[in-house]
Amino acid sequence: MRLFVRPVEGDPTATDVLRALERRARSRGLPPPAALTGDWFGGSTVLVPSVRVHPVESAEAFDVLDSQPEVTPDPATPEEAVGGGWIGYLGYELTDPAGVRHPGKRRLPAAAWGWTDHVLRRDPRGQWWFEAITEHEPAPLATELGALVAEAAGHHSEGGTGPGGVLAPDAEQHRKSVRRCVEDIAAGEIFQANVCSRFAVPFDGSPLELFATGSARFGPARAAYVAGDWGAVASLSPELFLARHGEVVRSSPIKGTTPRRGPQDDHNADVLRGSRKDIAENVMIVDMARNDLGRVARTGTVTTPKLLRVEPHPGVWHLVSEVRAELPPDVGDAELLRATFPPASVTGAPKVRALEIISELESDPREVYCGAVGMSSPVRGTELNVAIRTLEYAAGEVAFGVGGGITADSDAEAEWQECLTKAAPLLSLLERAGQ
Repeated sequence: MRLFVRPVEGDPTATDVLRALERRARSRGLPPPAALTGDWFGGSTVLVPSVRVHPVESAEAFDVLDSQPEVTPDPATPEEAVGGGWIGYLGYELTDPAGVRHPGKRRLPAAAWGWTDHVLRRDPRGQWWFEAITEHEPAPLATELGALVAEAAGHHSEGGTGPGGVLAPDAEQHRKSVRRCVEDIAAGEIFQANVCSRFAVPFDGSPLELFATGSARFGPARAAYVAGDWGAVASLSPELFLARHGEVVRSSPIKGTTPRRGPQDDHNADVLRGSRKDIAENVMIVDMARNDLGRVARTGTVTTPKLLRVEPHPGVWHLVSEVRAELPPDVGDAELLRATFPPASVTGAPKVRALEIISELESDPREVYCGAVGMSSPVRGTELNVAIRTLEYAAGEVAFGVGGGITADSDAEAEWQECLTKAAPLLSLLERAGQ
């Protein structure tokens, strides 16, 4: 197989092109498009014109990514080229492969992947490209999709119902779970755990339009959209779980959150910088990410090039760190994921015991939330987000989870308020979708 790349004329936004791709798929009876918007593969946006994303058995969810064709790139190929690959998600429920937790409550498959041999990519400079992994030059398809990009213009679908019927989590139950978690920490069971609750909203509109609006409105760095007969996942995540390029892998855990009251809100940024609880939370997660990567990395290559950086995100400030490692050449993506999934920032320390306690404290399945969404390309590597700020659509309802890391210093009411802070942008998006 070889990589075919052609520049495309026009400068529409990613959301304009995504909407045009959905109209194309609907008019032809094709599977829906998929999307990665923000800062993927060297700062690119990657749109898949049409892809059939299938549910995958839990036992095979990681192995899929190691099933890749050999591709010979042209020497003139742009460095960020993606070409195609597997796009989909790994749900948090892979931590319960037997399905013994929350019986009858799950709505979505534990994992779903789809293969695409062509994409539209917008590079960091704003240039659009048609890229394909193919035996023969796909000139007709390149011409057709090039014309679609050139003609793409603003077009909005019907939004759908707003959150008038929001099913909110039980605030007192969340506080109770936090207090129980603090007790487990005091008893030496764990050092930290992530405790989550779940909102749900009736929705009869287009999940893709919801994603397109949210992606444009919030500008999340690691936004992703996939859909199929099973439903849709619209992830507006700011967080990188894993980016693997060749033998180098990095992770950027986010832990520590405070409200952001506008672009010049330096006060709350300083509050976060000085928060003992948030700093402890972040450092513990960094240690766990280092430990996870260390299970498969070459000895002595796990480093922390960024620690406790305060960064602005939609509606909040976050503490962000970065862990980097080098892998032996014989370590595939499946082995890497078995060592690191689910992401450190949404579990706890030590991870195995934290996962057990989480399953006791949470009354609803997390579904895709706290798993990962992204793409694995035989050309460019594998990049997956942490599926937070993630809307899950199935059976006429959108659901999403919110939560936070609990440490010995956690206050139950403050943790509940953090959940509300994180939920507010998504509820606002759903309310606007109903207008």
